[in-house]
Amino acid sequence: MSEKTEHIYFASDFHLGAPDHSTSLEREKKIVTWLNSISHHATEIYLMGDLFDFWFEYKYVAPKSFIRLLGKLAELSDKGVQLHIFTGNHDMWMFGYLEKELGAKIHHEPVIKTHGNKKFLLAHGDGLGPGEYNYKFIKKIFRNRFFQWCYARIHPNLAFSIANYFSRRSRKSNYEADAQYLGDEKEWLFQYCKDRLKEEYFDFMIFGHRHLPIDRPIEKSRYINLGDWIKYDSYGYFDGENFYLKEFKKS
Repeated sequence: MSEKTEHIYFASDFHLGAPDHSTSLEREKKIVTWLNSISHHATEIYLMGDLFDFWFEYKYVAPKSFIRLLGKLAELSDKGVQLHIFTGNHDMWMFGYLEKELGAKIHHEPVIKTHGNKKFLLAHGDGLGPGEYNYKFIKKIFRNRFFQWCYARIHPNLAFSIANYFSRRSRKSNYEADAQYLGDEKEWLFQYCKDRLKEEYFDFMIFGHRHLPIDRPIEKSRYINLGDWIKYDSYGYFDGENFYLKEFKKS
């Protein structure tokens, strides 16, 4: 009996909710159209972080929106497609709701996977490698259970307003800087990949966060950044042997 062919898809940085409802809704519909286009043969889907521009789960409250995406992911999960969701720097506060409702595996740290005879290193990418020292300090605070408990005491209306304000500031200050490749020596995820390869070999090292589609060889390995769905509508596809970085174009 032959092995089942793998059709594995990767996407990152939808940033649903930004910059406003109408623009986000248009993007969400486009993402759902893409998911529809792969639904007939996808075996696994990796969503590599920052699906939402802000996400925080209270015990009985989750963000009110994104119903089309969540409904489509639930449908895919019910059909037997394995979903993987990585937390990003904008949506790290996932505490079990999506895991329970979608049957998704939630990843808060880099993971190593083997598909076919290929070895993958997978992560959102925030806080990895040299640099980003201010963010790395802030991330420790955001991931601290006590500070999460304190934030959950704030009424959702105020909590979401505060978070969306800072999210907009961060996007305005960083997005233009992320629009160009800085060179191998200055790209901290490239440097992170070089350091990891000194420890063990990976065929593909795949990230989001950078907002720029990147496919760079490192010796016999490849560093891949998936880009985003704000500007590029880019995604990754692995057919069991080869990895492709693609752009979705609505027919």
